[in-house]
Amino acid sequence: MEITLNHSLDNLDLKKNVFYLIALMLFLSSCGTRKYTVKSDTKAAKAADAMASLQSKPLYRFITDWTGVRYRFGGLDKNGIDCSGFAFLLEKEIYGVTLPRISREQANVVKHKNIDKLKEGDLVFFSFGGNDVDHVGVYLNNGFFVHASTTRGVIVDDLTLPAYQKVLVKSGSVN
Repeated sequence: MEITLNHSLDNLDLKKNVFYLIALMLFLSSCGTRKYTVKSDTKAAKAADAMASLQSKPLYRFITDWTGVRYRFGGLDKNGIDCSGFAFLLEKEIYGVTLPRISREQANVVKHKNIDKLKEGDLVFFSFGGNDVDHVGVYLNNGFFVHASTTRGVIVDDLTLPAYQKVLVKSGSVN
C-alpha cells in the first residue's frame, strides 16, 4: 500500500512539475515578451511623425478623415476628390479661407514663400504637364505635405522626393 501511495504522490508531483514547466514556457514565449519596432527612417514612419507633429488638431482630424479617399477629377466629396478640391475644402474648413476652385487660380492668390520658410497650412504647387500649375498640396511640416494623388488618393507625401522637387513651381501662404 505504501509503494502505491508513494508512486501516486510521485506521479502527482511529476504532473505538477510538467504543468508548471509548460506554464513557464508559455509565459516566456508569449507575444508580450517580443518587441517589434518600426524603423524610424522609413517613409511611412516619417509621414506618421509629420502628422503627429501637427500644431492644429482640427487639421490632423481633417487629414485622417480624408486619407485614402480616391482621386476623381472635379470631385468634391468622399466619393472622390481632386487635388484643388481637397485644398479648397481643407483651407475653408480649417483656416476659414476661401480659395478659387482650380489649382492654377489658387496659385495666383498665394503669396510666394521660399520652401524652407513654409508653415503648416501653406500651399505647394506643381506642374507635371508643362509650365502651368496642374497640382496642389498642403504643406504640413518636416518636408511633408498632404494632397489628392491621382493614383493613391488623399495621402501624406514627402515633398523632398526628387519626383516632386523637379516639378515644384510655387509655394506660399494664402494670408
